[in-house]
Amino acid sequence: MKKISILFLFAFLTMIGHSQESYTPSDENLKNREWFQDAKFGLFIHWGVYSVMAGGGDQGIAEWIMNQKRIPIEQYEKLPSFFNPTKFDPNKWVATVKKAGMKYITITSKHHDGFAMYDSKVSDYNIVDRTPYGKDILQQLKEACDKEGIKLFFYYSQLDWHHPDYYPRGRTGQGYTGRPQHGDWDKYIDYMNAQLTELLTNYGEVGGIWFDGMWDQIDANWRLDETYSLIHKLQQGALVGSNHHKAPFPGEDFQMFERDLPGENTMGFNQTGTISELPLEMCETMNGSWGFNLKDHNYKSTKRLIQTMVKAAGYGANFLLNTGPMPNGEIQPENVDTLMVMGKWLDKYGESIYGTRKGPIKPLHWGATTQKGKTVYVHVLQLAEDNLLLPKLEQKIESITFFDDGTKAKYKNTEFGTLIHLPYDKRQEVDTILKVEL
Repeated sequence: MKKISILFLFAFLTMIGHSQESYTPSDENLKNREWFQDAKFGLFIHWGVYSVMAGGGDQGIAEWIMNQKRIPIEQYEKLPSFFNPTKFDPNKWVATVKKAGMKYITITSKHHDGFAMYDSKVSDYNIVDRTPYGKDILQQLKEACDKEGIKLFFYYSQLDWHHPDYYPRGRTGQGYTGRPQHGDWDKYIDYMNAQLTELLTNYGEVGGIWFDGMWDQIDANWRLDETYSLIHKLQQGALVGSNHHKAPFPGEDFQMFERDLPGENTMGFNQTGTISELPLEMCETMNGSWGFNLKDHNYKSTKRLIQTMVKAAGYGANFLLNTGPMPNGEIQPENVDTLMVMGKWLDKYGESIYGTRKGPIKPLHWGATTQKGKTVYVHVLQLAEDNLLLPKLEQKIESITFFDDGTKAKYKNTEFGTLIHLPYDKRQEVDTILKVEL
């Protein structure tokens, strides 16, 4: 009966119209965009049955192991029988998130392998029907988030290496899966939209949907207007974003950048031509893999991660930092340690991050600026000299003080900008912050 009702609701919403070409966000959506921009820091969680294989002894491919190791569906379907995260404690996860200073969680509801981490009635290829654990991870996590005021977003992969109707195939999932070389693309999109309907009707109010995988065949008929309209009809306030590495499409509410600051492309797949006026978000890993990888111990330093978060805020972007929980349900201790250090830093310096918008000076080699009202926070991340030349600001500077002790900084205005003296005994290891009052 539940399966029938979900499919009926999806069909009804499809019939009543799906144009997003002239998308106008609702007041609730706009309000949530403001909340999103204020939040600044969230936890990305890549968790699925692939965690059982822990990367397979290779670096950085944990969540992609089905494709990278060319594992046929018939064999990969054995993995769920080994997935039994008896140490999963959603309350502990959320407590860690709060201590880290994070305001939201984005978790994989379905990754590229097609396995649903929730109680889907559209397909039995899910955690409740196929694993000895037999419980809905998302439901438990949502309840824990609600108790602590943490918003929950659902990652959903448009790409699917498992579904037979994901056809024609894209750049990945070719040849090895054992799927027939035919299928009905529209049936797959219907399937996807039916699962999205479940996610947006069975778990109360959610932060939004974080799409991934459209890059697998960017020019396919994804029926985005229909999908985005469906989401906004089911939950007007839900934010839609897509990791397609392109300029935002109509119906999207925030723009994301994968492992790159906005406008940069060190990874080789992020577009650099358009930084939209939508809320922005950058996602990053703690090591080299999104999913749990037993071998990958190339952890980024907390200094590097904090400075990346600061530069992201300088662009007005959120920082979505990833962890790949272990197959037993625990978050890696190394990741927890990192999050605790970042949380401690935010306890002291969060005023210069939370609730801010991009500063008047875009991030440069020395650091970044953020702004809140008439206060500009100058984040000096690296500077060899003992003076910083701050480019001219439109408004007159009333005062400049060091954030840590409130003492006045020495400065003078020149034709080139404001020259600020930064003695070495005032420097902080990670970020020397100045408060500029306009």
